[in-house]
Amino acid sequence: MKQQLYIGLLRISMGFIFLWAFLDKVFGLGYATVAGKSWLDGVSPTVGFLKFGTTGPFKSIFMSMAGNPIVDWLFMLGLLGVGTALVLGIGKKLSTMSGSLLLLLMLLAAFPPKNNPFVDEHIIYIFVLQLLLQLHSGEVFGLGKWWNDTSIVKKFSFLK
Repeated sequence: MKQQLYIGLLRISMGFIFLWAFLDKVFGLGYATVAGKSWLDGVSPTVGFLKFGTTGPFKSIFMSMAGNPIVDWLFMLGLLGVGTALVLGIGKKLSTMSGSLLLLLMLLAAFPPKNNPFVDEHIIYIFVLQLLLQLHSGEVFGLGKWWNDTSIVKKFSFLK
């Protein structure tokens, strides 16, 4: 029972990391995004990091994406979708793969990592997402069992 508790809490916590990033960028809550510089204020949620925070061999690729409305929307929808799915325990496959891709792109944008040449938090988070998928974490303190029984998920298994 203790393991199930921690699996559920880990999934919800990971989801909240993504959701918090979304909320902070939309509303400028004063953490990573200062008040007055939110998406609602007309400021691109990607321009700060992609223009000034990118490093390494992929820098020019990511800098060229800064402020692109399509990139902004994809990034924000990714944060919202992955975060919501993880918190609720639904769409495990899609959210795990999408979240892992988003984290991998963030890692590549600032590659190599500053504090450790081999492992950083993005890699650890990818491993955590993959572990949560394997442990069927959506069924622990989540809506995963119900979600898997819906007709749309039965028809389109990638939504599982």
